[in-house]
Amino acid sequence: MPYSIGLAGKGGTGKTTLAGLLIRYLVEKGKVPVLAVDADSNSNLNEVLGMEVPETLGDAREEMKKGVATGMTKDVFIEMKLEQAVVEAKGFDLIVMGRPEGAGCYCAANTLLTNSLDRLVKNYAYVVMDNEAGMEHISRLTTNNVNLLVVVSDPTRRGIQAASRIHRLTDELSLKIEKKCLVVNQAKEGQEEEIRKRAKEFNLDPMGIIPEDPLVQQFDLEGKPTTELTGESSALKAAFALFDKILPA
Repeated sequence: MPYSIGLAGKGGTGKTTLAGLLIRYLVEKGKVPVLAVDADSNSNLNEVLGMEVPETLGDAREEMKKGVATGMTKDVFIEMKLEQAVVEAKGFDLIVMGRPEGAGCYCAANTLLTNSLDRLVKNYAYVVMDNEAGMEHISRLTTNNVNLLVVVSDPTRRGIQAASRIHRLTDELSLKIEKKCLVVNQAKEGQEEEIRKRAKEFNLDPMGIIPEDPLVQQFDLEGKPTTELTGESSALKAAFALFDKILPA
């Protein structure tokens, strides 16, 4: 089985950017192949990775609602759509849940994603799952059976409080998560001591603090894949140092 990593946290923390940098790290370290999973209904991991996604599992869900072709079972249909939804790149593949177009919640698409992953993951050394903001994905058990859950916060009390709630919820739901860690992203210079103090209020200790980086903001504004950040990026350096610490050698 692959080593699976899930990322969670409230919106605006840079969680997806960190997921992209993690995928780049794994590829550069030769920890391949990697399956990147965008489990966010508002998907944009592909933009961080610089990839086009012609079809998502959300699209498959919508097609299934209209009915499958005569003589084709739903299982065969899903298997076909799963193959079409996987986008290949050097060292990793990407699959996107996508946003359903019709009315109703995303639960059906989410179930489709998790069931499909069971058939995919055996082919990969690592799985990186970028989850939607908040805690809905956890209560639906999307983030279950993972080796490492990275909870990402911004350098605010509310962000750290949300991270604390995610930690508690995973315990309450008895999810199978081997290890959890807090990462505080977008920290301004001189904030580290205050961040650790606030985290301690919620019985948390950040495993890593990623600095605010103008290069990340510039790449995002210009629509450049943040996985193409140069070595001078302070966020890239801090992220790689963090991954060295939290991932198996």
